Amino acid sequence: MHEGSSRVVSGRRNGRPTLEEVAALAGVGRGTVSRVINGSPRVSEQARDAVARAVAELGYVPNQAARALAGSRTGAVALVIPETEARVFSEPYFLDLIRGVSAELAEADKQLLLTLVRTEAERQRFEHYLAAQRVDGVLLASVHGDDPLPDRIAELGLPVVMNGRRSEAEPVAYVDSDNIGAGRAAVAHLAGRGRSRIATISGPLDMYVARARLGGYRAGLAEAGIAPDESLVATADFTEEGGRRAMHELLERAPGLDAVFAASDVMAAGARGVLREAGRRIPEDVALVGVDDSAVARLMDPPLTSVRQPIEEMGRTMTRLLLQKVAEDPGAGPAAGEEQRRVLPTELIVRDSS
Repeated sequence: MHEGSSRVVSGRRNGRPTLEEVAALAGVGRGTVSRVINGSPRVSEQARDAVARAVAELGYVPNQAARALAGSRTGAVALVIPETEARVFSEPYFLDLIRGVSAELAEADKQLLLTLVRTEAERQRFEHYLAAQRVDGVLLASVHGDDPLPDRIAELGLPVVMNGRRSEAEPVAYVDSDNIGAGRAAVAHLAGRGRSRIATISGPLDMYVARARLGGYRAGLAEAGIAPDESLVATADFTEEGGRRAMHELLERAPGLDAVFAASDVMAAGARGVLREAGRRIPEDVALVGVDDSAVARLMDPPLTSVRQPIEEMGRTMTRLLLQKVAEDPGAGPAAGEEQRRVLPTELIVRDSS
């Protein structure tokens, strides 16, 4: 055996080349190697040649049992939400999303596997579960910017679609709503009501949805000719308690504010409680606008003006997109093209809070 061969084998436990070693030698991702081996057309000629050379050099032989399993269908789709049970089952957003996903899967005669991934250990366990090819594809919701799970799922060769995205340059397929437009519409409405000290409560800024709504708020101020004031911006976490804390902060910093755009109905509910406790009338003293147009908005006193995003339809759309990817190519991995990136419109629903 020549020196090069002994160097390749020496770090291996059983001497058999792995998919990861093929990917490293070819200079591509694990998912690309998987797609080449499975004959997917969604691979460039350059990548295909690089993988072929690496396979030949290493003497890689695909595991036929694993390939046969990968080519089969389990009839199950995983919906992964990296949040606690208390939040998932109490917030209208997640319930509406699950309803849309569940309805679409039922029509396709597929089984829903709801998985809550809250810790690194749970994420690793879920990755091992996916590696065993126990689901046909994965839907992801509430993903933060530094979450590696979408890329890891794609690298495993499983179709994946996200609800929302991690950044403007998201490489993984997603279905989102017009979050920038939501912020702009809310501010335009408040400015049209004569409000000039418009505050905002944003979500966590490691989430694209929060940054986009904050960007829409700032764009709306500029379009209304209102000078930006960072003392009118507070960051929370999409929870009611977070909305309460942020509203306390805003009133301390800017007691003269006359309107609040909260980036979710749930945070708006928290803000409303604090405003009431401070003796501020809604909408006479402070106008209030949320996002989602959930049951929270309709049942609030006064009923909350909210930017409606089609949550249940987002669930249905991302499920249809995932099932299309499963049917076309079980090893499709990362998506590309406009058809894999869908942004649904939002709509301002005006009620008595503004």
